Amino acid sequence: MTSSHGMHSYHLVDMSPWPLTGSISAMMLTTGLVKWFHQFNMDLLILSFVATILTMIQWWRDITREGTYQGLHTSIVMNGLRWGMILFIVSEVLFFFSFFWAFFHSSLAPTVEIGMCWPPLGVQPFNPFQIPLLNTTILLSSGATVTWAHHAIMESNHTQAIQSLALTIILGFYFTALQAFEYMEASFTIADSVYGSTFFVATGFHGLHVIIGSTFLAICWFRLYSCHFSAYHHFGFEAAAWYWHFVDVVWLFLYVFIYWWGG
Repeated sequence: MTSSHGMHSYHLVDMSPWPLTGSISAMMLTTGLVKWFHQFNMDLLILSFVATILTMIQWWRDITREGTYQGLHTSIVMNGLRWGMILFIVSEVLFFFSFFWAFFHSSLAPTVEIGMCWPPLGVQPFNPFQIPLLNTTILLSSGATVTWAHHAIMESNHTQAIQSLALTIILGFYFTALQAFEYMEASFTIADSVYGSTFFVATGFHGLHVIIGSTFLAICWFRLYSCHFSAYHHFGFEAAAWYWHFVDVVWLFLYVFIYWWGG
C-alpha cells in the first residue's frame, strides 16, 4: 500500500488538532464540575460540553473519511483497531469490578455503623420485579436487535439493518428514560449510607455507559444510512455492537446482585 509516509500497510495518522482540543475540553469539564458543585455556576460546564461535542463531531468526521473514502483502514489496521477495542472493554470490565467489590465488601459483612444488616436500617430498596425487570427486558431485547442489525449488514440487507439498528437506539434511550424516572422516585439518595453510595455509583455509571453506547449506535445508524458500511468493511458498527453487548452483560450482573440479591 502506498501512503503519504511511504510503502507499507500501516496507517500513520496525520497531524490533528483534535487530541489537543479534546484534552482541553476534558480539563474544562472537570473544572466546570468543581465550579458547579462549589459555586452553583454552570457557565464553564456548558462551555466544556460545547467544546467536547464539537471535538467529537470533527474527530469522528476525520476518522470516517480515513476509513470510508481514503482506504487507510487496511486489514492490518482493522486488526489493530479490533485489539484496541477488546482491551478497552477489558479495562471497562475492571472498572465495574471495583464497584462490585465495594458492594460485596459492604453487603456480605455489614458493619455496626449501618446496623449490621443489609440493606441498612431505614433504606427501602427498589422492587426488582418492577422497573428493574422491565429495564432488563429492554436491554436484552436491544441486544437481540443489534445482533439482527449485524447479520443484516453482513447479508447486505440495507433496509433491515437500518430498521433494527434504529430499534436498538430507541430501546437504549427508553432504558435511560426509565432509569431517570427510577432515580426521581427513589426513597434514598447517594448520601444514604454505603448502600446509597454503591447503588447510585454502580447503576449511575452503567447508565452513563448506556448513553454513550446509544450515541455510538446513533452515529453508526447515520453512517449506515449514508452507505458507509459494507458486508466486509463495517468495524465501526462491530465495535459499537461489542460495546453494547458489554453494557447488556454488566446490567445482568447489576440486576441479579444489586437489585435482586442485594435488595
